Amino acid sequence: MRSLTRPRMARPLALLTAGVLAAMLLPNSASADLQSDIGTAVQELLDVGRVAAPRADCGPGSMPEPGLQGDVPAADRNSGRSTLGYRCNMSMLGQFAGRGAGITSTSFEHCAYMGSFFPGDLISEGRGVQVLDVSDPANPRPTATLTEPAMLAGTWESLKVNVERKLLVGTGVPVGTGVGYLSVYDISDCAHPRLLNHGPGTNLMMPLPITTHEGGWSPDGRTYWASGIAPGFVSAVDLTDPANPRVIWQGLTGIEAHGFGISPDGNRMYLSALAGFTVLDISAVQRRDPNPQVHHIGRTFWTDGWATQHSVPVTYNGKPYLYTVDEGGSGGVKLIDISNDTKPKVAAKVKLEINLPQHIDSNIGSSMGGSVFAYESHYCSADRADNPTALACGWISSGIRVFDIRDPFAIREIAYFNPPARTGRNLELWNSPHALASIIGMPLMSAPPLARSVLEGQFNPWQALTQRSGHVAFGDVSTDWCLSPPEWRGNQLFVSCSDNGFMALQLDNDVYTAPENQQSVVGS
Repeated sequence: MRSLTRPRMARPLALLTAGVLAAMLLPNSASADLQSDIGTAVQELLDVGRVAAPRADCGPGSMPEPGLQGDVPAADRNSGRSTLGYRCNMSMLGQFAGRGAGITSTSFEHCAYMGSFFPGDLISEGRGVQVLDVSDPANPRPTATLTEPAMLAGTWESLKVNVERKLLVGTGVPVGTGVGYLSVYDISDCAHPRLLNHGPGTNLMMPLPITTHEGGWSPDGRTYWASGIAPGFVSAVDLTDPANPRVIWQGLTGIEAHGFGISPDGNRMYLSALAGFTVLDISAVQRRDPNPQVHHIGRTFWTDGWATQHSVPVTYNGKPYLYTVDEGGSGGVKLIDISNDTKPKVAAKVKLEINLPQHIDSNIGSSMGGSVFAYESHYCSADRADNPTALACGWISSGIRVFDIRDPFAIREIAYFNPPARTGRNLELWNSPHALASIIGMPLMSAPPLARSVLEGQFNPWQALTQRSGHVAFGDVSTDWCLSPPEWRGNQLFVSCSDNGFMALQLDNDVYTAPENQQSVVGS
């Protein structure tokens, strides 16, 4: 199933187009050997990962996937088998499902914060962001609900914790993009967050001049960055005084600004674009220069995946890398060498078998009726910044996947947990983006790899034709959507998925040993 397939010859027009694009995208510091630079850029732009990470060796207590790695077969969805879930070297200790969880959630110490999704979060109990005490992982219990305007408006991908300063921030994002509202909480008592900014950002009459879809922190906790997706608008919000947030820089960075990662010193932002990322020099903001200027200093783009989500900065023996995640198009996770941040280079790729070009027909066949996402990656966390040993990822319909990354050039899967589907229970899951998006049945985010597979002659329409092929609308939530970054707690993971809500998971069968200085690294 993990056979290596030779890439087919691209059509001359595609090569010409890619060459022109690559020439346009070369940084100003490109070498004099322009022909060589363009050739390298074209190769990187068109390169497609065609080999999956080696499968986990499932030990006692596992209920493995029956077919391709990462797939939930159409037969299992239709028979109800997927309501039992799939697991390999990982088990669930406890759960608080509630009415589902928003797109991304977060956690701090023994507490979890379940993201909200508008308008469903307003319809039933638990309006806003629910706070859970997970002191006993087997019995997570709600302790508070955050109901400020930003929390009620839906937090999308903005709900983030800064560990150093013990602060929680979320912005209001009703439908794709939000404007103006941001709330800051002191989580020193993590089960009972305390609102700090009663004025700007929280008071309905005092919005901040920001647009937002996603957000995250500089490592020192003084700056919260809000990205407003199209047309690439980004704002730096000074939270030195968290009671008085103020915008100190904003600007247009490109045609799209999605998630990002920020370097440990706070001087570089790796800002996700439509398919790839741009390196921004944000040191002037970090220094609090008067009238700070932010400059583009590097970029890399690709066609293997799109809607790039975020980046996790790590180092191996002092050399800096990113783990960069694509939200769409089965792009998986890419290891990026940023030792020269004017010329980032893809060094390795991590995919599941269901993401490979030769299996996109099976991907489409089983994911029909599951709504716009299929088996894409979304958010990951490393278990420490320097010489990390494991990467845990929310892989949407493939569940939670854990990889051994001690050797970044020999990454292998060691465990997974794809939670039980809540098939047919759409109307109970008012706070689940999966349930609410299931008015659409087709996996639209898989359109680009589908087109590539067809053009390469690897798409078998008979393999894609299943008993689910007619499910073009009104999906049945026959898998969950795991969109949040799993966060490390020894050999446990705290994570939320859209339909199953919050879960405390445990890695079993001695497949993982927590390293010294373990700390979840999400990137922002």
